[in-house]
Amino acid sequence: MFGQDRSYILPVTNFLHEGDLPDGLTFTGSVAVDSETMGLRLGRDPLCVVQLSAGDGNAHVVRLSRPGYDAPNLKALLTDPRILKIFHFGRFDIAMFALHLGVTTAPVYCTKIASKIARTYTDRHGLKDVSKELLGVDLSKAQQSSDWGAASLSPEQVAYAASDVLNLHRLKEKLDVMLVREGRMELAQACFDFLPWRARLDLAGWEDVDIFAHS
Repeated sequence: MFGQDRSYILPVTNFLHEGDLPDGLTFTGSVAVDSETMGLRLGRDPLCVVQLSAGDGNAHVVRLSRPGYDAPNLKALLTDPRILKIFHFGRFDIAMFALHLGVTTAPVYCTKIASKIARTYTDRHGLKDVSKELLGVDLSKAQQSSDWGAASLSPEQVAYAASDVLNLHRLKEKLDVMLVREGRMELAQACFDFLPWRARLDLAGWEDVDIFAHS
């Protein structure tokens, strides 16, 4: 069991933006990314919110303008080859961004994939479980099923959205150590590189098909 590293605890400030990230806001190196939708069905459920964090204790929550999704600053960030985008179950988010924002998100890192490759002693790879074990952080999922398409977001929704990205940098650090220790970093990196293509397969109709299976 990994205890909470209290040297990493930072004061949290959540910023809510309407439609897009503000001009002048920059990220360097890497950024944690997540999204909120009206459901989990591609093609049926719209993308509503994108939240981001540089791992500095701040979170930027963007309530997107539907159906136009005019968010040039956000799109530029998602496609910037100099900035690593860190997700947890990025497959879904990347597919949603391709479908609604019209962008291919890259380069990417997925803490869920990293967890499945590194933490083979468990089948618990949800963000709540991984955060609890590796960081000592107990995430609340109370707002997970709320109405993300509402005309305005409640403070509770903003706080929930922020919580899903604030710790992804720290999770990546912990998981990278485990991947290196087990000699699986190269394998994980190959999976991360394939992830945008896996999302494209989902959008093309192979969402529930294992194309590598014999039958």
